[in-house]
Amino acid sequence: MRTPAALMLALSIGAPAMAASVKDGVDAWQRGHFADAVAVWQPLARAGDPDAAFDLGQAYKLGRGVPADLAKARELFGQGAKAGHAESAANYGLLLFQNNQRAAAMPWIMQASEAGDPRAQYVYATALFNGDFVPRNWPKAYALMSRAAAAGLPQATTNLAIIDETISADERRKGAEMAQQIASLPLPPINRSLITSLPAQGSASTSLDAPPTPALTARSPATPGPSVPHHAPRPATPPLLASAGGRWQVQLGAYGSQAVAKAAWASLRDKAASLRRLTPSYEKAGTFIRLRIGPLADRATAERACAAARSAGSACFTVAP
Repeated sequence: MRTPAALMLALSIGAPAMAASVKDGVDAWQRGHFADAVAVWQPLARAGDPDAAFDLGQAYKLGRGVPADLAKARELFGQGAKAGHAESAANYGLLLFQNNQRAAAMPWIMQASEAGDPRAQYVYATALFNGDFVPRNWPKAYALMSRAAAAGLPQATTNLAIIDETISADERRKGAEMAQQIASLPLPPINRSLITSLPAQGSASTSLDAPPTPALTARSPATPGPSVPHHAPRPATPPLLASAGGRWQVQLGAYGSQAVAKAAWASLRDKAASLRRLTPSYEKAGTFIRLRIGPLADRATAERACAAARSAGSACFTVAP
């Protein structure tokens, strides 16, 4: 590294200054110097650098260093996507999807899914399951949802459990084989310097942005539904009691291990007092553990339990006898 004196000497003899790189902007971003990072990326993005376009798009998406502007972010992600930038393709497709431009979004989501982006895999899998904008393909939906769940997306874990309940054993087997093939494929090399969210305390952050949450509709090829809002917990309600002879249950999710499922139940119990007297069960389903609560006397009681879980921020669905 040059000393200040050496730098001054170089300037005095007219040596050209080294051009700033995308990584220089990433380094500034991770220090919390958002405006400095934007200043580095803007000329690089104008010159056609897809990494700079992606990072600048993230700045506009998050409103750091520039005012938040999703339209500008979408434009920059589109620029990167059209240059073959996988991360840009994912963000571009997801923003188009959230803007109700779903038919236009699907080619980009499909491209990003093939490149291994778990958010895109989740949305594409939902489309394949519903038959929205693409031909219905339940084994492939199962495969891609499995990969998104394995990457840690909780929405994908929940939807995988629903798919698992719906498809046939043969379709599940084909989907599991396809998931293994996808997992064995090499991912595109990630040698670039990219930002994906706000900097973590003391280190670079690489957390995934949450994808949109389209609904699964097994019986009709309807347009995916809107995201299910997570409401704040409601005031305390009378506790729901387990029924000794009841056969209804509520499924709260499918997890990679029993320990994770138990932790999820402990967290939900803290938030939803009305569910605390119900009994959890942990059932193995392929490589996942289903978390269910019950037993409940009838459909109406199961729906009340599901509503309480949703109010506490959990996904759920009722399970008939």
